[in-house]
Order: sequence, then C-alpha cells, then structure tokens
Amino acid sequence: METRDYSHILLAVDFEPESEPVIARARRLCDLLGARLSVLHVVEHVPAVVELGPMGLGGEVSAAEELALEEELVEVAKRQMQALGERLGVAEGDRLVRVGPTARVIDETAEAIGADLVVVGGHSRHGLMRIFGSTAKSVLKALRCDALCVHIDEPGR
Repeated sequence: METRDYSHILLAVDFEPESEPVIARARRLCDLLGARLSVLHVVEHVPAVVELGPMGLGGEVSAAEELALEEELVEVAKRQMQALGERLGVAEGDRLVRVGPTARVIDETAEAIGADLVVVGGHSRHGLMRIFGSTAKSVLKALRCDALCVHIDEPGR
C-alpha cells in the first residue's frame, strides 16, 4: 500500500480564542508537508426564534429579520476570515465562508476543493463517549478524506 503526504489541508475554524491550538496545528502541518491550506468558517442558518415580551407572550422573528441577521453574521465572519487569512498567509481564494449545517458544509467543501485532510477542533466534555464535540463527530462520520481532530482545552481546566 502506497502512502503519500497531504497536499491540501482544509482547516475548519470558529474564531474562538480556544481554537488557536487547532489553527497552529494546521499551519504547522502545512509548513512541514508543503501543503496548501484552505480555511473554512461555516455560519449556521439562523432559525426562527420566539421573542418573549413583558407578559411572556412572544412572536416569531420575521423572515426578513432572520435574513438580515444571517447576512450580518456572514459579513462579520468574512472580516474575521480576512484577518485570519492574512495572519496565516492563506491565499484569498482559499479563505472560505459558507452558510448551512456545519458538518455537511465542511464535508461538501472538502470534497469540492479536493482536500485530503480536514482539521477540526474537538472538546472532551464527559469522558470517552464525548471525546469530540458534536460538530467534530458529525464531520468525522461522513468525511471522504482523512481528518485530524485537535483537542481543545476548555477554559478553566
């Protein structure tokens, strides 16, 4: 069986400060292997939420408000991605912001760009059965390429 190095790594980021070790690991792997790095942030669809009024009665947020919030989240993510991409030296075309269910979008993006390794962060919350966060678990289930789940320490631990 022939083994080969990774040539295109997809890093899924959430812009949380605790994720810095995940970013550092992906950058280091790219440097060691001479691999191309693509960075992806996924904005989840904004669900309809119920706002509670002073009497406990609520009304759903309108579709226009949902869309406006989602667009604002995408714009914030693009600014954060721009800064991260510049810091990591990632080409503009490899700085990706997508909207949808996180795990599915990561899987689809990895396939679409031809990534041969996906790097995600995972939390260990309650023993071995919860070794990966729910997003990491979902990504690992359906992924068609290799994955690296980098442990993220929880604040205060």
